[in-house]
Amino acid sequence: MSWDLEKIKTDIAADVQAAGALDALEAVRLKYLGKKGLVPEMYAGLGSASAEEKKALGKGANDIKVLAETLIAERKAALALSAKKAEALDVTLPGVQRGLGSRHLIDQTIDEICEVFQNMGFVIQRGPEIESEFYNFSALNIPLDHPSRDSFDTFYLDAKDPDAVGRHLLLRSHTSPGQVRVMQKNKPPLAVIIPGKVYRPDAVDASHSFMFHQIEGLLVNRNVTFADLKGLLTAFCKKYFGADVKMRFRPHFFPFTEPSAEVDIQSNIFKGRAGKWLEILGCGMVHPKVFAAAGYSAGDLAGSTEASSGTLSGFAFGMGVERIAMLKHGIGDIRTFVENDVRFLKQF
Repeated sequence: MSWDLEKIKTDIAADVQAAGALDALEAVRLKYLGKKGLVPEMYAGLGSASAEEKKALGKGANDIKVLAETLIAERKAALALSAKKAEALDVTLPGVQRGLGSRHLIDQTIDEICEVFQNMGFVIQRGPEIESEFYNFSALNIPLDHPSRDSFDTFYLDAKDPDAVGRHLLLRSHTSPGQVRVMQKNKPPLAVIIPGKVYRPDAVDASHSFMFHQIEGLLVNRNVTFADLKGLLTAFCKKYFGADVKMRFRPHFFPFTEPSAEVDIQSNIFKGRAGKWLEILGCGMVHPKVFAAAGYSAGDLAGSTEASSGTLSGFAFGMGVERIAMLKHGIGDIRTFVENDVRFLKQF
């Protein structure tokens, strides 16, 4: 008994390659490896072969079996992959256009507010979000026993302040620390706005969040008055909210300004709140203790002497970005800013 092993190998390779589908490949497998296939037939023929022939024919049958199994397995994997790709891609379907993203409403609002003040000569500055108690409290005339220093009102970190023994670092609770940092690095006159995130452990509801954004403003020069502050904020409100906006300044208390005021506005553009007074920011004249903490004196006015400098003075103001955006766009819940609902974000 003799078999043309090379021809069988060639036939197997050709049959496997010609199988264009899994059912055709199964027919090839049965032809060579099935119970009545060629390889079992070769094994059955070994019984009538001579001792010399058995060794050669047995090895040849094994080689044929291994070759058939290998080629069939490879072809099966290739056909399965092709079928998967065909199912995943239907070239007859219309294309899907990917939408373009845009800046978040909070970022847009910050940019719009900053642009108004930049056009009036203010410069944007940034401050760190991790602060020391000195910048967040002490330098702003907020004493150690003030309620805002309590852990219920401030996020303290498990990190010691390297410059104050026994004190911890914290997440800033307002952007006002930027006032002192700017004054320490720059001599007056100066006019800066400081936007950024702030953190307070407030209960989260429709009007509160443990993280929100503020914009701080600071102007220092000679003989600055509260009238200058009112004129600046009036110009801002009319530019940002419209010329028909009405304003009022209510006396208030802030440790780092004296005198201090809160600013309310009234406008028909506010949806559902027309005719109502709405608070938008706090302001006041920089407290002398804040100047002292920053190391300022009357002689620090750039290009001036003690005799000609006039009185060193300045004003500061701060506003919540989310509140401004909610008023201007009629948004009723602060949580919608961070819920990542595309239906909300697409409106702006």
